[in-house]
Amino acid sequence: MITFGIIEIIFSQIPDFDQVWWLSIVAAIMSFTYSSVGLGLGVAKVAENGSFKGSLTGISIGTVTHAGVVTSTQKLWRSLQALGAIAFAYSFSLILIEIQDTIKSPPAEYKTMRKATVLSIAVTTAFYMLCGCFGYAAFGDLAPGNLLTGFGFYNPYWLLDIANIAIIVHLVGAYQVYCQPLFAFVEKWSAHKWPKSDFVTAEYDLPIPFYGVYQLNFFRLVWRTIFVVLTTVIAMLLPFFNDVVGILGAFGFWPLTVYFPVEMYISQKKIGRWTSRWVALQILSFACLLISLAAAVGSVAGVVLDLKTYKPFKTSY
Repeated sequence: MITFGIIEIIFSQIPDFDQVWWLSIVAAIMSFTYSSVGLGLGVAKVAENGSFKGSLTGISIGTVTHAGVVTSTQKLWRSLQALGAIAFAYSFSLILIEIQDTIKSPPAEYKTMRKATVLSIAVTTAFYMLCGCFGYAAFGDLAPGNLLTGFGFYNPYWLLDIANIAIIVHLVGAYQVYCQPLFAFVEKWSAHKWPKSDFVTAEYDLPIPFYGVYQLNFFRLVWRTIFVVLTTVIAMLLPFFNDVVGILGAFGFWPLTVYFPVEMYISQKKIGRWTSRWVALQILSFACLLISLAAAVGSVAGVVLDLKTYKPFKTSY
């Protein structure tokens, strides 16, 4: 994880979002790679078992896990936490505008984004459903929280190594795709706040072999490095992958992916209050709010359960 943090410090010095397009493509390819490996191994495991493990109602009460024996209350928390994990997978609206700014026209940017969004959601849903269903069918109640890094599969080792390398490369790219808009926002605000500060606004030419001239800004160097160091330390301190993903999904899904887009659509289309379409959109928004709240409660409860066996800077499998 320290090595990962060092790599992110280097990549975080890329000034603008549009300059990491190649990293985004690499990350997408890696995502397809490890998802395909996980799906293929899941199908193979089900074929080897000759039957589907698990049940339609999920993990059985009384199953022994690293956090203890599963009770009916814990099962409820796990189910709600799973909603948060699903919500996190679709919380990409934060970067949609940033991506749209990098698209060339014609055709119009919104037309390209509409097609890309529909295609990406369809492909993502298909892969996630297949991986989730076959992973559970392969291991039943003993299915790990993370199919590959949870060591659910042990053979073939070389294929697992490829999948895990793909995960690392994907996370390197995903980190940048999500953080670059935040970096740009903070730096733009700082430049507006302190326009006469050379530390904040001045850029210096730094020749780099095999790259060319890099525009060095000391504020960008210092603040982005501090940000990456802090996030890396927090990640090492709290190795609760599924719980943290659930919390992030719960808090980011409704306001950014549902509420604001729905309200903007209503405003753009001038949909009148209490019309059938307005009511349907409000019901959708409210239902997603309830899901987000439930996911937040389940994820926080999951963290509380994990704290019972928690050791700082140590990941348990």
